[in-house]
Amino acid sequence: MSTTTTKDGRLNIRCDSRARQLLDRAAAYAQTSVSDFVLTHALASAEEVVQANESITLRASDFQAFLAALDAPAEPNAALGRAFDRHAEQVKQ
Repeated sequence: MSTTTTKDGRLNIRCDSRARQLLDRAAAYAQTSVSDFVLTHALASAEEVVQANESITLRASDFQAFLAALDAPAEPNAALGRAFDRHAEQVKQ
């Protein structure tokens, strides 16, 4: 049994004729439509950007230091108290 996804989103872009010709050529080499070519490559790029901004990579020793810091948080001080007070003021409605 096959499942299909309904494509209900629409994305329109404008480009100059040189860019369009390049996309047409690339899509032809990839044996796909320009829409599929652009979508495939835009999604791959988007995944890279999201991954780079939503995750961190640590060496094992740095990861262990991070875990140790989480297990032994610093004691609250006056600066932290002021920061909480400022935050409470800013989010009041």
